[in-house]
Amino acid sequence: MTEHVLVVGSGRDLPARVRRAQPGTETSVICRLEFLAKLREVTGHTRVIAVRHDAPDEEWVALARAAHQLHPFTRIATFGETDQDRCAAIGEALGIATHSPRTVQLVHDKAAMRVRLRETGVDTTASAIVADLDALSAFVGEHGLPCVVKPVAGSGSAGVAVVRQVSELVSAFERASTRFDDLPDAGVLVEQFHEGPQFSVEAISELGEHQVVSTTRKFSDPISFVELGHVAPAGVTAEQQANVDEYVDRVLAALGVEFGATHTEIVLTPSGPRVIETHVRMGGDEIPALTFDATGVDLAEYVVKQVVGEKVLPDIRAVLAEERPPHSSAIWFVAPPAAGVLADVSGLDEARSVEGVTEVQLLVEPGSTIGALQSSDARVAYVRAGAATADTAVSAARKAASHLEFQLRLRAVGGGTV
Repeated sequence: MTEHVLVVGSGRDLPARVRRAQPGTETSVICRLEFLAKLREVTGHTRVIAVRHDAPDEEWVALARAAHQLHPFTRIATFGETDQDRCAAIGEALGIATHSPRTVQLVHDKAAMRVRLRETGVDTTASAIVADLDALSAFVGEHGLPCVVKPVAGSGSAGVAVVRQVSELVSAFERASTRFDDLPDAGVLVEQFHEGPQFSVEAISELGEHQVVSTTRKFSDPISFVELGHVAPAGVTAEQQANVDEYVDRVLAALGVEFGATHTEIVLTPSGPRVIETHVRMGGDEIPALTFDATGVDLAEYVVKQVVGEKVLPDIRAVLAEERPPHSSAIWFVAPPAAGVLADVSGLDEARSVEGVTEVQLLVEPGSTIGALQSSDARVAYVRAGAATADTAVSAARKAASHLEFQLRLRAVGGGTV
């Protein structure tokens, strides 16, 4: 049977990979109007449907249904965070298997996720939606400090603050109440803060069975919690990894995840793993590339194979079982110490010459306005490096990043730039 896949969102290069996965596979796209410019190999699609971002779900479903009647879809997929809820609604309406609306809602709504994990006994972390500063103070009075204050719906560490002193509550609440990009204003969430090293866990699920592919150690800015670096593998003990694997399996099962890639962020506390949040997509920050370097598993390849109906867990497990020489892969991001307009960048050649470095990438062009480090969008460059050990890989990436110099034009008091 010829597959016809409806892709919700732009999907970067993945829709083209879907078409190449099986001869004759077709793709159509339904996406926001502003995503049209991001579509790659646009003429390779059977059709493209563009919808304004604030259109109700019913409009997305009606447009998808009309196209389905003309040329039926056999499968539906989305590869990013944005409009996963629309994908779930369309899939449910057309009777095409994808993540359920309930699973997407639990993953996107951090407050609902916390409630679900407490109900199922997976994670007892206290949390609450707080409407004002008095409610936030009341939570702290009951559960103590430190705590995390963040938007109920968000990404890229935007609006997240760790509060260790009562005097910080006002600024933390204001920060979490700020609208970021096109994220919905779903309220402010406060939850207990867990001390310990942080990790992300990349997994692939199939028919409700979950396979952890890699665990990545992450390094975050202590103030903004924006992620500055990652290294895979994470360097945990065999016992710790077994605990992580079992815990993530329980988290995904509780949230109803049945298939696909997941990216779960956790803290490894003295009492065991505790979840920060999870996502029904591959990780960002080049983590799939780090995973491939460290394990040989190409997450994107298996995501694409699943989209066209192939079973993937046996192949993934075979790759993970292969003997490989020890290899770690690290990435380190660069963020300027101040906001301004990027005038010039130097040190690229010096960074690329550091032993072990595999990539140096600028994320913005000269002339771009750079904001303060309040979300991952403020990062301006990254360096990737590989080595036999995690510590050596991280050191190489950080050393290369230290060679990068950025000249900024700062806005002076009273107007103008300096």
